[in-house]
Order: sequence, then C-alpha cells, then structure tokens
Amino acid sequence: MTTTQVDKEPEKPEPVPRPWRAWLLEGLSEQSARHPGPHGTPPAEHKGHRWWRVMCLTGVDYFSTLGYQPGIAAIAAGLLSPLATLVLIALTLLGALPVYRRVAKESPHGEGSIAMLERLLPWWAGKLFVLVLLGFAATDFMITITLSAADASAHAVENPFAPHWMHGGNMWITLVLIAALGAVFLKGFREAIDVAVVLVSLYLVLNVIVLASAAWQVVSEPVVVNDWWRAATAEHSSPIAMIGVALLVFPRLALGMSGFETGVAVMPQVLGDSTDTYEKPAGRIRDTRKLLTTAALMMSGFLLVSSLATTMLIPAKEFEKGGEANGRALAYLAHEHLGEAFGTVYDVSTIAILWFAGASALAGLLNLVPRYLPRYGMAPEWTRAVRPLVLLFMATAFTVTVLFDADVDAQGGAYATGVLVLMLSASFAATIAARHRGHRAAAVGFGFITLVFAYTLVTNVIERPDGLKIASLFILGILLTSLASRIHRAFELRAADVTFDEAAARLIDDAALSGPLRVIANEPDERDAAEYRTKEYTQREETHIPSGGPVLFLEVTVRDSSDFAADVTVTGEERYGVRILRVQGAGVPNTIAAVLLRLRDRTGEVPHAYFNWTEGHPLSHLLRFLVFGDGEVAPVTREVLRRAVPDPARRPRVHVG
Repeated sequence: MTTTQVDKEPEKPEPVPRPWRAWLLEGLSEQSARHPGPHGTPPAEHKGHRWWRVMCLTGVDYFSTLGYQPGIAAIAAGLLSPLATLVLIALTLLGALPVYRRVAKESPHGEGSIAMLERLLPWWAGKLFVLVLLGFAATDFMITITLSAADASAHAVENPFAPHWMHGGNMWITLVLIAALGAVFLKGFREAIDVAVVLVSLYLVLNVIVLASAAWQVVSEPVVVNDWWRAATAEHSSPIAMIGVALLVFPRLALGMSGFETGVAVMPQVLGDSTDTYEKPAGRIRDTRKLLTTAALMMSGFLLVSSLATTMLIPAKEFEKGGEANGRALAYLAHEHLGEAFGTVYDVSTIAILWFAGASALAGLLNLVPRYLPRYGMAPEWTRAVRPLVLLFMATAFTVTVLFDADVDAQGGAYATGVLVLMLSASFAATIAARHRGHRAAAVGFGFITLVFAYTLVTNVIERPDGLKIASLFILGILLTSLASRIHRAFELRAADVTFDEAAARLIDDAALSGPLRVIANEPDERDAAEYRTKEYTQREETHIPSGGPVLFLEVTVRDSSDFAADVTVTGEERYGVRILRVQGAGVPNTIAAVLLRLRDRTGEVPHAYFNWTEGHPLSHLLRFLVFGDGEVAPVTREVLRRAVPDPARRPRVHVG
C-alpha cells in the first residue's frame, strides 16, 4: 500500500533569537515544559539526596522562623507566650505532622495537597478551586520572601557594628536582599541543598548556644521564673484562665508551622530506596516522613525553649515596635549574654538563613506555577521558563515590600493566613483521602484537625484581616490574568500530540489513494445509517464535494472542556459502510484542526474539511466555545488553522455549507 506524496518545500531557516531572549527563555522546550519546576520530578539519572539534606532545604524556611517567631509570640501572648507556644506545639505534632505524613503518602511526586483536592472536583469547579488555593499559596510563599528579607534587614541595622549609613535603611536593604535572591535564580539554582545544609547547620548550632546560655541564666537566677509567674498570675485570675487565653491567642503564632507544604513539594529530591518505582516509591515516602517528623520535633523544642527564654529574660517594652528585641528576640539575647562579637556572628547567620528562606519559598512558587497554570492554558508559554517567572515574582516582592514598608509585624497576618489556608486544605484533603480508603478512625481524626485549623484560620482572619486582604488581591490577580490568558490562548491547537490507531491509519491510507482527503465533521447523535447517509448527501450537495470520491467522517467528543491541552488518539471504525475517525479532546474545533494537520503530514497532501453552519447568536457560540469547547465549530477551526499555519498553501481547506 502506498500513499500519495508531494514534494516537500525547502525548510526555511529558523530566525536566530536575540542573545538576551535566548538566555531569558533558556530551557523552554517541550521537555522542560513537562517538567514541573525546580522541585519537580528529577530526571532518571538524578539519584536524589539523603532525607536529612533535603530537610535542610525545607529548614531554611521552617527553622528561619526562629528569627522572628519568639518576638511575634511575645507581642501576641505577652507573659503567656510559653503557654500559647505549647498549644502551637501540640497542634504541630498532633495536627500538622500527621496531616502532612498522609499528604506525603498520597502525593509522593511533589504535587502536594492542592493536587489531591484537584482530583476531587471535576470540570471548571476543580480548576477555579485550584486557582484560589494557588492565590493563598502565592500569599504564603511571597510573604515568606518579603517578611524574611525584612527581618534580615532588621537584624542588620540593629547590629552595633553596623555602619551609620545602614541605620534606618530597612527598606533599601530589604530590596537589595530580594534582588540578590532573584539574581541567584537568574543565574541558576542547582546547588541549593548544599548551601541549605551549611546555613541550617550553622544556624541551629548557634541557636543551641544562645538557648543554652539563656537556660543557664534562668537556672542561675531562679527569681526570674518566680517574677514571670507572679506577673502572669497577677494578670490572670487562675491557671485555667491562663490556658483559656493561650487557646484564644495561639492562632497568632501560626507562623511557627510554616514549611510543611515545602516539605512535601521537595519530595522528588529525596533519595528513597533503590527498589522504588514511580508507582510505588515506598522508600521516598518513608524518608519524607522522617524528614517531616524530625523537623517538627526539632522545631518544637526550639520554639518552646526560645519562648521561655525570651519571655523571662527580655523586658516587654523591647518587643514593641522600635524596641531592640522587635523582630529579633534571640539576637537580642545573643548580644546581651554572649557579647557583641558572638552576637554579630549570630546576626550574620540569621541574615543568611532568613535571606535563603526566601529561596525556598521562591522555589516553591516556581514549582507550583508551571505545574498548574500552563496546563490549564491560564498562563503564557513563557511561564514554563524559570527566568521570566523569577523577574515577575521579584517585581511582585518589591511591590509587597514597599506596600508593607518592610515591616515584619505588618506582614505577619498575611503570612499566617497563607500558611493556615494551605494547612486547612491539606487536612481536608487528608480527611477525604482517609475516608475514600475506608480508614474511618483516621478520617475522624483528620476531620477534627480540619476543624481546629478552620478555627485557627477564622480567628487569625478576624484579628488580622490584612492577611485575607492581601491574599484576596493575589487570588483576584491570578483569576483575572489566568482567565485572560485562557481566552487569549483559546485559538491554539491545544493538542500536544495526535496519534492514529491501526484501524484509523488503515482508513486514512486507503482514502489517500484517491487524492486529497475529504473529511466531514460530524456531531454524533444516533450514529445510525440514516444519520451518516443524510449527512454525506447534504454535505456533497451544499459544499460540492467531488462525486464518487471517498469521504471520512470525523467525530470529536469533549472529554473535559476545562482541560486546555492533551495528547489525543484517533480511533478508526467502519459502520454501515461509512469510514469514521473518532477522537476525544478538550475542544471540538481545536481538536479538528490538530487532526487535520496530522492528516496533512501523514498523507503529504492538504486535506479538505466540510462543515455545516450552526444556528444561533455568534456571542452565545463564542461563550459555548470558551466554556464547553464546542459552539460554532467551522469559523473557529479555520481561525485555529490560520494561526497555526501562516502559509495558506499548506493550510487545510475549510468548506462550510
């Protein structure tokens, strides 16, 4: 069997891209387009890292909160900071940790809780829900960048050895740190784990020294404990009242639980076992759970001791805005009890880890955006490249920093809102997953944790509505730009690859023996002999299909119109002597256009497609196309082909009757 061929046109040389454009879009290819960000699934030759090394990458976000968390706790709970911290630790170990251990099991390839929830809601509801969650995730990660940089600048200007020209320079120092963070990603982010191991190790060792010194101070002067307890009981009528107040104020301490979402996002970097497979990465799941558990236990210990030390040893006025301990409580103790030289070393390590905490958050953003938005058609193709996204995120970080005046306290509410929404979504996803697997006890436990996180979130939003406001801005921005991008890209082919099964290939090759293919677009209804005969007769009559030549019917059904692009397979079938090609796609006209181009490439001749006009208002048809993937098919198919094939001689012909 042979097919009719035409001489191929000489290929035109591709234009040489400008150097800056090539650098900016480096790595933007089909392969990289499928790679979901820096923390996505690594290539097969990548062997991964030991779990404790990956923990350090997560730890630059999680452990760096020691730089500002004790001060925030002191402002929120006052003398009851240690009790409120105990409540926070209980929620961490009995709530967040079990939830994310479940998330690690359910999404071992770095998808996180967002992907778990995406699978629960079909069609547009799932896509819009994911966009809202991405807005909160963007709030969490973006505020991590700006808040950490702002706190790093506070440590820099408060150091007694800092030059006079740095005093009062929190704003420009914060912007410089954010710019330096962006420069790291513009150059390339390959050795992040090695840097994280060094920074986290040094920072934790210095914190152990500071807290050990503070503990010795408390043990040497027991009166400090007595003074704290006397002052606490003077403010509150009974220990029960203290516990009640601690339960009420602990939501303000939610920053101490950041880092769990990043922990599951970096799962693909965990080495696991040599026997792991993509379907069953048991070793990776086990070691990621070790990572989460170890980090949670270590952080809980640091939070409790630091809360006790800072509450008992630092005067309350120093925590207030303008005080020496504002945003840098442990640094205050380092300078006060271990000398200015050690305090300066501590400041440098704190500045470094706070700055690199932004790196962990930025990597999280670069992991999330390419994973979802381009796949939904809700972002331009350039968002699959790292560097343009880095520039976009840096511009956003600059804007947020200026709006918040580089103030750590002002950004705490927004940060906590983003963290708590992600934890609430994770606990809800864990509840649903446990229920689907028939684990009733686990489902009840996760359900209770979900209620606790919901209470924590609502309380935080009521007391600090600025967090919800900034998150709403992120959500609104993502929704508007995503929908605008979807509309702008609606006329793309939207089929990554088109393949024919054996029956379809045989039908196509047989029909190609008689010349250019004649394809009748048919909306399948009854699919009986009368339907096909009537359709063929009317099309031959109205569009003047040459008599006697064979025709192929092309039937497209919409699988999920909220999807943007997918690989499609064309299946062949013969019914009542009629040759039929059937295919499922995200949109009828886009799929038809993609199949026509694939037919042209297979046969070497430009195919002809035949349509009927559809009755109805053009605007209603456009809306149907954007939402349901059908509408007035003929003109949209022609427009998709026009954009995909600039040369009219190579463009499949569209006939309408």
